Amino acid sequence: MKINNILKHARVLGVAALMLTGQSCSDVLNETVVSGIGNDYMNTTKGYEDAVNAAYSSLRNYYATQPGLTMTEFGTDIYATGADGSYKGFHFYDTQLNPTVDYLAQIWDELYRGINTCNAIIERAPKVTLADATKKIRIAEAKFLRAHYYFILFQQYGGVDLRLTETLAPTKQTKRATDAEMYSAIIKDLTEAIPDLPNSSTQYGRAIKPAAEMCLAKVYLAKAYSSVKASDDFSKAATLCSSVISNYGYKLLDDFASVFDENNQRNSEVVFAVQYTADPLTNLTNNTGAVNGGNNLHLFFGMQYDVQAGMQRDIVNGRPFKRLRPTTYCTDVVFGERVNDSRYKKTFKDTWYSNKPGTYATAFDDSKTSVTFVAGDTAIFIPGYEMSKADRAKKKYQVLVPSKYSEALFPTLRKFFDTKRPDMTYEAGSRDYFVYRLADTYLMLAEAQVGLGNKQAAADAINMVRRRAAWAGKQSAMEITSDQATFDYVVEERARELAGEQTRWMDLKRWGILVDRVKKYNPQAAANIKDIHNLRPIPQTQIDRTEGGNTTFPQNPGF
Repeated sequence: MKINNILKHARVLGVAALMLTGQSCSDVLNETVVSGIGNDYMNTTKGYEDAVNAAYSSLRNYYATQPGLTMTEFGTDIYATGADGSYKGFHFYDTQLNPTVDYLAQIWDELYRGINTCNAIIERAPKVTLADATKKIRIAEAKFLRAHYYFILFQQYGGVDLRLTETLAPTKQTKRATDAEMYSAIIKDLTEAIPDLPNSSTQYGRAIKPAAEMCLAKVYLAKAYSSVKASDDFSKAATLCSSVISNYGYKLLDDFASVFDENNQRNSEVVFAVQYTADPLTNLTNNTGAVNGGNNLHLFFGMQYDVQAGMQRDIVNGRPFKRLRPTTYCTDVVFGERVNDSRYKKTFKDTWYSNKPGTYATAFDDSKTSVTFVAGDTAIFIPGYEMSKADRAKKKYQVLVPSKYSEALFPTLRKFFDTKRPDMTYEAGSRDYFVYRLADTYLMLAEAQVGLGNKQAAADAINMVRRRAAWAGKQSAMEITSDQATFDYVVEERARELAGEQTRWMDLKRWGILVDRVKKYNPQAAANIKDIHNLRPIPQTQIDRTEGGNTTFPQNPGF
C-alpha cells in the first residue's frame, strides 16, 4: 500500500488508529504510522503506549509547517510578504482571510484530532494493564498535550468547543466555551500534569515537568492581559519561569548562533522540542497542507539568490520559497544596534559564495556592469546598511543595500537552514523544532516581573539573554538598567531573540497591541487591520457541521 493510502486509512479507523505510532526506541520518541487495526487495540498495553505517542503527532502539523508559520509570523510587525506564495490574506488582513481558507480548517481539525486522542488516553487508562507509575506519567503527558492544543486554538480562534471526554462517533452537538471556561480547563490540565511528569525523560521529546511549567507560565501571561485576568497571574507566571530556570539544569549556550546549529539539536537550552526525522513515512504524517511534511521552515525565509550572478541553487543555501521577508522596522530598529549585539549577524545570512563561476552582468547592484567569479568567491554581500555607489563599485561582488531590497531580495533568516536534506529540491527537513527554549523563559520572566513592577528583577532576566547575545568583550555594554526594563523593551527584545520562531503573532495578540503594531510597522496591512483580527475566522466547515449552524456556534465578529 502506498504511503498516502496508509495515512488515509489510518485516519478513518477511530481514535486509536488516527495517528498511532510504533514502539519508541530508548532515547527518542519515535512516531511511525500504523494501520489496519481496530479501536479496541488502544485498550491493550502496547496499543495504549502507541496512542500516547500518537498524541504528539499533532504538534508536527502546527510547528515547523507552512500553515503553522502562516498563522504565527504573517501579519506582524517584523515580517512582511515575499514575492511568492499564497495565503497572503493572513498578512494583508483583507478579504482573502475568510472562514473558507483551508489552513484555518486544517489546523483546527488536526488539533482536535490530537485533543480527542488525549481524551481517549485519559478515559481509557483505568482499563489498561500498565504499571501504575507509568500510567500516571502517560495521563500527565496527555493532559499537557491537551492543554497545549487547546491553548493554541484559544489564542487563534477564541473560545472553542471544549471537549474533555472521548468522542467516539460524529456529532453535530457543539458550542463555544467562554474565555473563563477555556482558561479554567487549560490551567486545570497543566496544574494536574506538572506533579506527575518527570523532571526529565530518557525518551527525548516526551513531555516533562519543566515543559509543562513553561506552558502554564505562557497561559498565565496571556490571562494577565485578558478579560478574566486575576491579580496573581503575573506572580504565578514568574514563579513557574523561575522554576524552569533554576531547578532542571538548563543553561543558555555561550553563543547565540550555536542554539540553531543543526549538529547540536539536543542542547542545554532546549526545554521542549518537536522531533522531525529523515524518515519519509514519519514526515508525511504531516496533514495540514505542508509542502511534503517534515520541518519546512528552511523553505520560507529565503531570498532569490539562486538566479543571481555567480549563483545557482544548492543544498547549503537552501530552496528559496520567498514567503517572508523582514520589515524595515525589523532590520533597522529591532536589529538596528550591531556594534555590541551579535544577533543581526547571526540571525540573517549576509554572504553568498559563488557556486557557478563565470562572468555575468549585474542585476541589483548598479555600481558596476559585470562581475567575474571563481568558485568560492563572494558573489553577494548584504551589509545591512546603505553604502555609496562609489564604495560598492570597489567591491568585486554585488552588494545588496536596503534601498535595493525587494520582495525577492532581502536579508534571509538563517535559523532553520537544513543542509542534511538529500538533494537541493528536497523539501522535508529533518531538524527538530524548538517549542520552548530557555532564552524565551528568561524573557517571559522579565515580562512577568515588569507586570509586577519589579523592574530590577526584569532587567536581571533580560540581561541574561543580552549578555549571551553580545559580541566577545561586549557583555557589559549589552546590559540594561532597571529604568530601561519596560514593557516596550520586552516587546522588542522578544523580537530580537525569537524572530521567525512562531511566537510573534501570538505575542502581539495576547498583549493587545497587534492592531497598533501592524498599523505602525506593517505598511502592507496598515489600512486593513481592525480589532476583529485579534481572532481568526472560525472555519466554515465547523459551523456547517454544527446543529444550528452560526446560531449555535457563532462566527467571530466581522467575518
